[in-house]
Amino acid sequence: MRIILTQDIHDLGLEGDILEVANGYARNYLLPKGFALEATPQNLRLLESRRKKIEAKRLRAKEEAEQLREKIEALELCFTHKAGEEGKLYGSVTAIDIAQELEKQGIVVDRRKVVLDKPIKEVGEFEVKVKVYPEVVATLRVRVEAEGAKE
Repeated sequence: MRIILTQDIHDLGLEGDILEVANGYARNYLLPKGFALEATPQNLRLLESRRKKIEAKRLRAKEEAEQLREKIEALELCFTHKAGEEGKLYGSVTAIDIAQELEKQGIVVDRRKVVLDKPIKEVGEFEVKVKVYPEVVATLRVRVEAEGAKE
């Protein structure tokens, strides 16, 4: 079924995109929740009339995302955990931990936007990707130290 998205949906598309999706997905989820409209000729004309507003909104959101990316890349988060002699942590640093630490710094990021292949389980410095907006990815420096190492 062809649909027109009425808002940005992660892993599907941006507002105003015309997509082909499964009938059940459209009828049971996207259309009832108001996330999309069926791509009828009337709705396509409506989309064309709203195209400039949508483009301006996307441009503004991308500019805000670029500013947020610069803020994130200027930061370095430091975590202190108990660790064994070889530098292996007794716990781990997860995407949730990173998102909470960013929130303490005044930057609100959904934990699902923090890209970690697996939790950090050793002492050291790491680079973590944060998806701020489609096509805008920030690289955050994360340092993990053993408890008592600063003495």
